[in-house]
Amino acid sequence: MATGSKHPDCPQVIEAGFKTTVPAVEQASRILFCLASSPQFKMRLTDICNGVGISKSKGHSILSTLKHFELVDQDPQQKTYSLGPGLVFLSQRMLDSLDYPDIVAPFLENLVRATSGTAAFGLISGSHIFIVAKYEGNQRLGFRLTLGHRVHLTLGAHGKAIVSFMDEADREKLLAKKNLHFYGERTRGNLKRLRGEITQCRTQGFAQDAGEIIPGINVVSAPVFGVGERILGILTVIGTYEAAKIQEYGSLVASAAKQISHKLGANVQAVYPT
Repeated sequence: MATGSKHPDCPQVIEAGFKTTVPAVEQASRILFCLASSPQFKMRLTDICNGVGISKSKGHSILSTLKHFELVDQDPQQKTYSLGPGLVFLSQRMLDSLDYPDIVAPFLENLVRATSGTAAFGLISGSHIFIVAKYEGNQRLGFRLTLGHRVHLTLGAHGKAIVSFMDEADREKLLAKKNLHFYGERTRGNLKRLRGEITQCRTQGFAQDAGEIIPGINVVSAPVFGVGERILGILTVIGTYEAAKIQEYGSLVASAAKQISHKLGANVQAVYPT
């Protein structure tokens, strides 16, 4: 493992689950993460090596290799390094290959096993959310979610979860509209109460609806983020479970949403409560 003092701009790479690593690959990965997390667009060799915990000779050798594959760019005049254009190609290929149903499927199945509810993932499109993946439990809800089902962006628990994690300016713009559905169709609702729920949601990572939209049906929802920490959609568990289970199930949904967001390229530390 790398040793030495860590530069404050360089985060620790997640290491859980790894029993063995290839030192050169690990160090190259740490360098890329260090450059990506720095508030400065360019970094000097000394700062990079201090941040990663390697010698300058080792750092220079790795950076030269990364530069050869255009994963790193060098400014010879300022003697600084930055991320290279090759990463754009890799990132775009990753984004093009994303299959949301496949990515979320194991998380939905695990949520259903833990809650016996129905788990669903919806993507945001304009002023609505479209269900693109679901996994149904063995309970009888009296209705069934269908793929492609559309609901308003602000409806119920998922609407509260989305608005809670919006940029403040975008949130205030949305809340100024007349047709809001947080507490039911075509009802503006109590904005004072809503703001309290927004604060709670940002703290615990999920929003809830305890039978207000559909009597007897409880819902917990958490936002899912993508690259650039942009809200892509919502993860939801809906069912006839007891209201006393809302906190427990909401925490499970928030944890799953965080893991999905990480897989979709979001910096989860920047958007989710710790």
